[in-house]
Amino acid sequence: MTTTGFGIDVGGSGVKGGTIDLSTGEMIGDRIKILTPQPSTPDAIAGTVAEIVEQAEWTGPVGITLPAVVTGGVARSAANIDKSWIDTDAAALFSKALGGREVTVLNDADAAGIAEDSFGAGKDTSGVVILLTFGTGIGSAVLHNGVLLPNTEFGHLEVDGKEAEHRAASSVKEKKDWSYKEWAVEVSRVLTTFENLLWPDLFIAGGGISRKHEKWIPHLTNRTKVVPATLLNTAGIAGAALASVGLTRPAPVAG
Repeated sequence: MTTTGFGIDVGGSGVKGGTIDLSTGEMIGDRIKILTPQPSTPDAIAGTVAEIVEQAEWTGPVGITLPAVVTGGVARSAANIDKSWIDTDAAALFSKALGGREVTVLNDADAAGIAEDSFGAGKDTSGVVILLTFGTGIGSAVLHNGVLLPNTEFGHLEVDGKEAEHRAASSVKEKKDWSYKEWAVEVSRVLTTFENLLWPDLFIAGGGISRKHEKWIPHLTNRTKVVPATLLNTAGIAGAALASVGLTRPAPVAG
C-alpha cells in the first residue's frame, strides 16, 4: 500500500509543496515554497511546479491544487491566477512539465476539505461535512462519508438577495469595519441557508480568520456545529497528496 504522497498547492502569492504521510496527514521533511510567478500563466506555474518536484527529488505521482474549478483535469475558472488558465488542460500541462508522470489536479478548497475531513477537524465525523474558507471570498468543499462532491461554489449562492461571499467573507468584515460579533450575524445567515439546503453534520471554518475562531464562532446562531480548521497551511498539500493516489480519506490500517 502507498504510504506517502506528494502534493502541491498553487496560490496567488506562493506555490507550496511537500511529501505527506498518507496515514497521518503529516508532512515528511520540509515544506518547499516558491513565490508565484508574475504573471501567473500556465507555463510559468508549470515551471515552478517542476522546480518544486525536482527540489524534493520526488519520483511518483503528484497532486496539484489550483484556485479554479477543475473538471476532467481542465481549469474552468481562475481566481487569483492569470485568466489564461481558463480552459487550459492543466493535467496535461503539468504531466508534460513533469516528464509524463501521472498528475491529479483539483480545486484548492476541495483539497483542503479532503485533508480536514481525513486528518483534521472532520476526521471523527461521519455523514455530510462542509468546509468553508473565509477570505477574500468564500470557498467550499462538501464531503459525504469521505467522498468529495467536487467544485461546489457555495460562495456564489444567493442569500437574501446577495451572494454569500458578499455578505460573509472575512474581507467584508474588514471593509465594513465590523466587530466579530457583528460579522457573525452575517455568517450565521449564510450558514443557516446552507444547512437548510444540505443538512450537514458539521461545518469546518477555514481561512485565516479561523485562527481567531474563539472571537466569532461562539456568536454563531445556526443549528449545525461549527469547528475551526486545524491543518491550516498544510491542508491543500495534504489533500492534493491524497488525491494523487486516488484517496479522499486514508485507507484503514490493517491489523
